[in-house]
Amino acid sequence: MENLHLAETSKTPLVFFDAKAGKLILAGRSIPENSIEFYKPLYDWLEQYMKQPRAVTVFEVKLEYFNTSSSKCLVEVFRRLEEIQQKGYKVEVDWYYEEDDEDMLESGMDFKEIINLPINMKVLHNE
Repeated sequence: MENLHLAETSKTPLVFFDAKAGKLILAGRSIPENSIEFYKPLYDWLEQYMKQPRAVTVFEVKLEYFNTSSSKCLVEVFRRLEEIQQKGYKVEVDWYYEEDDEDMLESGMDFKEIINLPINMKVLHNE
């Protein structure tokens, strides 16, 4: 299975989904003109990955900002990861946020309440 790599732009996040490592990374800003169109390749990739997931899948979310439509798309990504977990595989979500960014911390906590996945809240340390 091919990895999915989309370069970060001013409106879309970096996407790096590595099938062999079971590591999914989303980083940057997610304010695309059309969120559904942007996230569709992510859904499609996950649909394929779900057929033969790794024993452990880690989803790293390092978003600086995302809009409401991206939030809805993120829920769809989480739903697919929940399906992997329901099949008996381990799935972890690492939600990174800047220490002083209460909005992103709160967003992560909100997802933690509605998503049936372990979400680890982690402070993002910039080197």
